Amino acid sequence: MSFGDPNNPYGPPPQQPPAAPGYGYPQQAPPGVPPQQGYGYPQQPAYPGYPGGNQMVPQSMPGLLVTARVFLFIISAVQILAGLAWLYVAAIANDVSDAADDLSSTSDDPFSAIGEGGDIAAGVLVLIALIALGLAALSITLGVKFSKGGQGIRITTVVYGALGTIVGVIGLFVGLDSGLATAVIFPLLWVVFGGIITAAPVVPSGTAWFNRPRY
Repeated sequence: MSFGDPNNPYGPPPQQPPAAPGYGYPQQAPPGVPPQQGYGYPQQPAYPGYPGGNQMVPQSMPGLLVTARVFLFIISAVQILAGLAWLYVAAIANDVSDAADDLSSTSDDPFSAIGEGGDIAAGVLVLIALIALGLAALSITLGVKFSKGGQGIRITTVVYGALGTIVGVIGLFVGLDSGLATAVIFPLLWVVFGGIITAAPVVPSGTAWFNRPRY
């Protein structure tokens, strides 16, 4: 009786072929191939650029940034009103200058000096009005860009808020020196607004918001 006969029922059982490997690389990877986990896909790294590296991506704007955004819109409204007021005063100065020129007969009379002074005042007031309206446009732009802006909006907001805070502090000292309570309230509000606008993009929640990935 020969055990080499494959049809012999008393012989040893035939050898089974090796099992096929599962999905991905087998446990022993070929030389030069890094070992894989699961179904052969490497583990995804955490999003870079956030404090700690493992913090969750913020899904909504932090409360301090929302407050700073509201303050930017309030400041823009004040700047628009101030710009329109300066334009109105400039128009009055221009009318006074024109009336003085009409009454002037020589270059040495008082009306001539009033006319020249009115022209200069009107030009200065128009320049101030344009600066106020330009700052209002900047305030609105920064507030609107908070939702999708990146590092450029963040840095511009910090610089803008810091400059506004400095102006408010100067006005506060002037108001305190005058001794008038009404001269202190507006600069104090300006300092508070500027301080919050400056701090909101700098705190960790604000930094994470401006560093978040955008798809």
